[in-house]
Amino acid sequence: MNEDKGILLESGTNELEIVEFEVGRNKYGINVIKVKEIIQPLPVTSIPHAHPFMEGIIQLRGEVLPVIDMKKVLGVENGVQNKQDKYIVAEFNQLRVVFHVENVTQIHRISWEQIEKPTNMYQGGGSQVIGVIKKGEDMLLLLDFESIMAEINPESGIQVEQVRKLGKRTRSEKKIVAAEDSPLLRKLLSDTLSEAGYDNVEFFENGKDAYDFLESLAVSKENIEDAVNLVLTDIEMPQMDGHHLTKRIKEHPGLKKLPVIIFSSLITDDLKHKGARVGAEDQVSKPQINELVLKIDKYIL
Repeated sequence: MNEDKGILLESGTNELEIVEFEVGRNKYGINVIKVKEIIQPLPVTSIPHAHPFMEGIIQLRGEVLPVIDMKKVLGVENGVQNKQDKYIVAEFNQLRVVFHVENVTQIHRISWEQIEKPTNMYQGGGSQVIGVIKKGEDMLLLLDFESIMAEINPESGIQVEQVRKLGKRTRSEKKIVAAEDSPLLRKLLSDTLSEAGYDNVEFFENGKDAYDFLESLAVSKENIEDAVNLVLTDIEMPQMDGHHLTKRIKEHPGLKKLPVIIFSSLITDDLKHKGARVGAEDQVSKPQINELVLKIDKYIL
């Protein structure tokens, strides 16, 4: 990816680029923003008593990185390594990790509107698939890499205990609208925000539903802040991503004064400019929930 980080898109276009890869007979996708580089497999040192998904560790330019076997993650029968196997070196949630896949094929530029949310029926026993992309006769499955890593290392996820360290807090009637597509993270956010004193949170599973709700309030309320005090949004969501949601809010005369905080695993120093361009008041990287709570306090208390 280093040679063609291609194509980094303008902010707020509701588009993304997907790196397509293969495991077993299925095709999967990962947001190109998460991908630092794609390399040939390196010698792996196994770790005793490690999580079953962990293949071991490698040393890449002096940095020790965990290698995750995507065949095990996805329940594919383990086969021999072949010449097409690749390592996807990714960075998100303030961690760097390597995903071992069977092949990397191409990059697609698509709209979030083209991504269908999986039904509960074929999410089955987990929430690893967060979206389905139809490409002709093929389908690409978008995976929830944050949930995969939280299963391997729970410390990489949101921790309610972090909020408790902020001390006893006064309950607030301030209303928050939150857009987050992951059911697991919606539950964690609900629990942690409640612990922080914010019980009045309305959750939506994508930016489009959140925007439609806010737009309806703007029609019925002369002052939007009588109904909503702050918007909290993820970036990666089917139908409408968080950058586009923020842009639409800031372009709407009845909504533009609402403070927007982007809370995403994709927040890095290199990418913060994208949120700033669409007018977000602040941006916090998952899983820094205590920092998020302090930012919410800043804007609405």
